[in-house]
Amino acid sequence: MPKWEAGLIALGINIVLVIILFKIIDIADKKIIQKLQDKDTDSPLLRFLPIITKIIKAVILFIAGTGLLQSQGYSISSILAGFGIGGLAVGMAAKDALANIFGTLGILSDRIYKIGDYVKINGLEGYVEDINMRSTKIRDLDHYLTSVPNNVVANAIVVNVSNAKKRFLNLTFGVTYSTDNEHIRLAQEILKNTAINHKEIYNEFTVSIHDLGESSINIRFRGYVKSGSYEKFLKVRGEFLAEIIAEFRKAGIEFAFPSRSVYIESDNNKIEN
Repeated sequence: MPKWEAGLIALGINIVLVIILFKIIDIADKKIIQKLQDKDTDSPLLRFLPIITKIIKAVILFIAGTGLLQSQGYSISSILAGFGIGGLAVGMAAKDALANIFGTLGILSDRIYKIGDYVKINGLEGYVEDINMRSTKIRDLDHYLTSVPNNVVANAIVVNVSNAKKRFLNLTFGVTYSTDNEHIRLAQEILKNTAINHKEIYNEFTVSIHDLGESSINIRFRGYVKSGSYEKFLKVRGEFLAEIIAEFRKAGIEFAFPSRSVYIESDNNKIEN
């Protein structure tokens, strides 16, 4: 059989195999996308899967092409050496881009956060607005948009505030030193009853006299809000404080404010008649 005919047959076989593999990849891609959409319609993987699919197809084409060339008597080692030198040059030029891509894959595989989560990364905190192959975009509380390279995120300590199941509520209420023992006891009862009656605060809490401040007797409340949402936490804390203020005033319990008492000692021996 002439060499060119053998080459055509090999080419045809390679094309058929590539088409079959591409079909299998497309079917698998559709199934994975469907599963992801059923679980989370906003999953960043939905945007990255087409890119990953194209990379896999490119690898298949490369393998098929080099196999065909080898069957026709070409030196694959020299071809791979050429690709190796070129790849090294490209890799050196694009090492940051590659680091970001691997960082993105790490973020997605670990499921560190998703779009809409409130996170803290290296002193920056805010809501995740976008995750792409290069960076994560975070909108902070001042509404500034910051782009953080994913290779930085992959090596940083990331705190996902949105994943918290509950949030710590730590409040100190200062009452005046003139408050009698009965009203101090009443103040603690008000804190306990208010927390018990609030449906968004866990009943596992502590109320106690914490310390004696410069101008107040400090009573501390320590408990947890039944939500990891920062907005919900602020809302519950505000409601709790408003009710405590109202109940303290109703009971005649005075809040202390920064003050200083000055005592002047009179020395009768220095008074001139």
